[in-house]
Amino acid sequence: MAKDVLCEVRNCHYWAEGNRCSAEAIYVVSHTGKMASDSSETDCKTFIPADEA
Repeated sequence: MAKDVLCEVRNCHYWAEGNRCSAEAIYVVSHTGKMASDSSETDCKTFIPADEA
């Protein structure tokens, strides 16, 4: 498991100083089924806008 997860989306509820993700778990999905060719085919489903948390 990754020790540090970096995130530049500052309006995410889980964004922390140093571009760290403070979520206990990360959920990433593919737009194309179970396989993705590159990062543009994926989304972080863990994202919650900071003003909605």
